[in-house]
Amino acid sequence: MKLVHHWNSIAVPALLLGLLTTNAFAEDGKWVSLFDGKSMDGWEKVGKEDSVWEVKDGALSGSGAASMLVSTKGPYKNFRYRAEIRINDKGNSGLYFRTTRKPGFTDGYEAQIDSTHSDPIRTGSLYGMCHVYKRLVEPDTWFTYDLEVRDDVWRGKAVTRIKITVNGDELYEFLDFDQTFKEGHFAFQQHDPGSKVNIRKVEVMELPAKTN
Repeated sequence: MKLVHHWNSIAVPALLLGLLTTNAFAEDGKWVSLFDGKSMDGWEKVGKEDSVWEVKDGALSGSGAASMLVSTKGPYKNFRYRAEIRINDKGNSGLYFRTTRKPGFTDGYEAQIDSTHSDPIRTGSLYGMCHVYKRLVEPDTWFTYDLEVRDDVWRGKAVTRIKITVNGDELYEFLDFDQTFKEGHFAFQQHDPGSKVNIRKVEVMELPAKTN
């Protein structure tokens, strides 16, 4: 794993989180499902007409040309968000958050979904911000993505904290002092005709804003 440190951002390994904050984990709250497992209700495709999004075997399934599948619920700002995902061999996708209602590939934060694609940036990466090059998940295998996102103050500076967890393993917490994306919707990417992505058990837990 490579942790990228820019002037206005820090990626902190999970082992160090307890040294940085006494609020390392989200408060207990209520998980709300964004996918009923049966229909496309609450989701909308944005992109090329020959891109296909459908429900197959209880999962949202993307194939064909490039597009995005956007949740019509939101916007969301502070939250935990999780989904079970499967990507095919040499496939590429992305889990987007704080994105626009009609997003392109560069709108919003993207948690990469990629086990063996020619793009070496793998699952667990916050694309363009903190990159993981080690294969954490095998292709054609279900895994769980869990994100915690919250605006906060760290050492007197406003920051967006983004914690990335894959299959229960906390990888790092990324501190975005630019607060690049303020709030928005959730979306999934259909990257290219060779990619096939499946998503199920999509849930969000809204978190309270920091008050001190």
